[in-house]
Amino acid sequence: MTTIAVLGLGQMGRPIARNLCVAGFAVRAWNRSSVALDPMVPRAATIADAVVGADVVLTMLADDAATEAVVFGENGVLDRAASGALHVAMSTISLAIVDRMGAAHAERGQRFVAAPVFGRPDAAAAAQLWIVPGGTETDLAALAPVFAALGRGTWPMPGPREAMLAKLLGNFLLAGTAELFAEAFTVGEKGGLTPESLLALYTGTLFGSPAVQRYGGSVASTVFEPAGFPLRLGLKDVGLALEAARSLEAPLPIGNLLCDHMTTAMARGRGHIDWAGLATVVRENAGLPPTRS
Repeated sequence: MTTIAVLGLGQMGRPIARNLCVAGFAVRAWNRSSVALDPMVPRAATIADAVVGADVVLTMLADDAATEAVVFGENGVLDRAASGALHVAMSTISLAIVDRMGAAHAERGQRFVAAPVFGRPDAAAAAQLWIVPGGTETDLAALAPVFAALGRGTWPMPGPREAMLAKLLGNFLLAGTAELFAEAFTVGEKGGLTPESLLALYTGTLFGSPAVQRYGGSVASTVFEPAGFPLRLGLKDVGLALEAARSLEAPLPIGNLLCDHMTTAMARGRGHIDWAGLATVVRENAGLPPTRS
């Protein structure tokens, strides 16, 4: 495998395409709208130009609707990818569309792997993503050089559906972490404690992981711009986690609270801020200003 089509050149897709070029793969990059690319990344004018003849088609798209259009649309991935080509879906999308893509690719003799990632754009740029792939052992082995060019490690799952479920639940845990810090810091601030002192205490004792420090730090400082991951997309992902839980007849009650707070933030014009900005609603509910600045 040497030729890779990268479809979707947002904050994550652009550094992914560049890192694949640096690793020596022949890359063809496509995006629905015009975006600035690193000069070393070749741009394709259409999906077909990117996909025809590619060994791997990598999609990093915003949501189900974008994935539907790119994969199932006329002259999309299904129409133009060769028999035996391997589609790697790295977006965070629903279990339903993962199932549909798997079945549709199988019907056409194409291969399919879901490989969502944990990590923000800075991790993508540094090739430090955590990749959660699900597919056949043969396909995952073939993709090992691709994943090595993009991330610090992989956590294989039994299949595409399981890989996406693991990603959705991981994002649910991250959003829940932000919610917990927002509630604790808000009560502490009203009781005379600074969020910074609480952050130092908790990340130095109970919760010392980099993810907890990142989200706790955002909530403590109430600095939510520029967004590493926009709140509107965080709401989408928590909604997908709830949808998956309902399909499995498993309750996810904190997910409903997260959706309520994110929806309120959206209604107040904050869909563009980082998703840790759900803390603004927690603060307002307690009678504090949305940020400390």
